[in-house]
Amino acid sequence: MRQEPIHRRKLSHEVVERLLSRIESGEIAPGDPLPSERELMEAYQVGRPAIREALQSLERWGLVSITHGERARLVVPTAGNLLAQVQEGARHLLRSDTHSLDHLKDARLFLETGMARLAAERATPEGVAALRARLDDQREALTHLEDFLDRDMAFHREIANLSGNPIFPAIIEATFGWLGAFYRSLVRAPGAEQLTLAEHERILAAIAAGDPDAAAAAMGDHLTRANELYRRLGTDATGSGSS
Repeated sequence: MRQEPIHRRKLSHEVVERLLSRIESGEIAPGDPLPSERELMEAYQVGRPAIREALQSLERWGLVSITHGERARLVVPTAGNLLAQVQEGARHLLRSDTHSLDHLKDARLFLETGMARLAAERATPEGVAALRARLDDQREALTHLEDFLDRDMAFHREIANLSGNPIFPAIIEATFGWLGAFYRSLVRAPGAEQLTLAEHERILAAIAAGDPDAAAAAMGDHLTRANELYRRLGTDATGSGSS
């Protein structure tokens, strides 16, 4: 029987495993500082490079924050923190894979129709008023089109908030972050601001009426129309617009 060789692990990997064990046991709680580098060196009998490499790995994973001159601190976990860790990788994927942008748009369509449905089921009068305020802000941007897209995104963020699920706002924020420049160059429909506002009004009306089916349909029609238009416009799109 062929045996796989035992590979020698880097010391920093061992340090990571030890620290993860202490974190998972609750010995180090979210928000707590980790032991100092010197304390870790003495506890694990390794040099400073192994300790620093281990802490940097934990930082890349979004588990600790490192500030110069201070001890590393265990991050209070949030969906936003975790999703932010993959932002640069997602942007690289979008730049290198021509199909990824369409895949992300399809995923956004699926997610946002569900969010609109939940918003219609769960929105309070105060929540509906907040969404109305976001739409009013976007309408005011017709005279300052450089602000129109940002206020468009604020409208979609508010719907995610109304869903009542704290993971959804983080997903929407991450989506906008992953798209980055693609959002501003591709997600534009010159001269279609009034159409966008009308579609947003339809979404708002369905949510205010507490009609989940209508809210999901309105969001689906809105994003499908936008996606088809963006595919035709391509990277040569100019001007202002929204999604």
